[in-house]
Amino acid sequence: MKKKDTPPRFRKLLFFPILLFGSIAGAYAETDCKPLKTGEKEAPFFKPAFQGQTRTCGVSTKASIDVAVVAKGLRKPWAIEPLPDGRWLVNEKRGQMRLVSADGKVGPAIKGVPEVDDGGQGGLLDLVLSPDFKNDRTVYWSFTEPRDNGNGTSVARGVLSSDGTQLDQVKVILHTRPTYDNNMHFGSRLAFGPDGMLYVTMGERSDLETRPQAQYLNSHFGKVLRIKPDGTPPPDNPFVKQADALPEIFTYGHRNVQASAFDGQGRLWLVEHGPRGGDEVNLLEAGKNYGWPMQVYGIEYSGDRIKTAAGQRPNMQQPVYYWDPVIAPSGAQFYSGDAVPEWKGNLFVGALRQARLVRLVIDNNRVTGEEHLLVDRGQRIRDVRQGNDGAIYVVNDDGELLRVGPKKR
Repeated sequence: MKKKDTPPRFRKLLFFPILLFGSIAGAYAETDCKPLKTGEKEAPFFKPAFQGQTRTCGVSTKASIDVAVVAKGLRKPWAIEPLPDGRWLVNEKRGQMRLVSADGKVGPAIKGVPEVDDGGQGGLLDLVLSPDFKNDRTVYWSFTEPRDNGNGTSVARGVLSSDGTQLDQVKVILHTRPTYDNNMHFGSRLAFGPDGMLYVTMGERSDLETRPQAQYLNSHFGKVLRIKPDGTPPPDNPFVKQADALPEIFTYGHRNVQASAFDGQGRLWLVEHGPRGGDEVNLLEAGKNYGWPMQVYGIEYSGDRIKTAAGQRPNMQQPVYYWDPVIAPSGAQFYSGDAVPEWKGNLFVGALRQARLVRLVIDNNRVTGEEHLLVDRGQRIRDVRQGNDGAIYVVNDDGELLRVGPKKR
């Protein structure tokens, strides 16, 4: 979306709760709900599997929150990661990794990043630090790797030099397969779990011919992968002993996952793109099937029903929550800071299509409240991270790094 005006350094947030349809879930009474029109459902014939699975009660942050523009001039930023010294590491889709200083100065491209295929949805994608970054200075990233007869999502690692100008000892540790020739649905988010394993989210490459592979265990498409820091599969992965399955697979039946985050209990949550309707929040369990394209709460972009799909199917996991119409989720972060105590344990999700930051209140594995932030800015949020100061930071498709939290004194 085209940016209308240059915002001042600090702007007051507008908070909009979403419209509630039907009964109230969780602890919120009907009198707590503040209706807000969110649009007609794309697939109204699908009924939720349980109360509160969609369009839950709207909530509002009570604390005074401001937005600060930390940096401008980033070129299609896709991922951000805070460094221990207060700087930010940023991936730009076209293939550049950069450092941004705490005061917002954007540095030159870091040397050593492999070539990427940045056509369509491809490029330099997610970014995560080694759990022992303070000692080993190792960085992991995902990217669309150009290959013979197509491309594919790959994961690499390298050691960031002490001056931050280059990556050394660069090695591609995972080449997902199969190789395919299009420019859509690459995933991919990276997250280290409390078990020390790296979790990699994958898309199913969108096309009708690749879509069924989300259900096939001999393909990485439409999966969440779990690998050791060296790229090899750990021996306790759920399908590692199954002859016809790829050993890296942790869960399957996903569409295109561009948001993942571990909660305070060490559990991995996904927020994944649906088609027209049916963006999902999923809580992962090893070896489980999350349904795509057999189970979904949306329709084709053409408006036709998805021929293979039903809202509920046996032996497939229901989403904890879904949106219809979609928000187009990208980037997620569970809040664990102290700057805004009422946010503790909440899940923050970037929204591309609805151009906002979404806050979800989760209680007993159910979404009991939803708040929409940054609505007045109208910017597509690409990634979400918690900063060292306890504020939420986001990057948008306008090339800005924003700080969302109490005003700095």
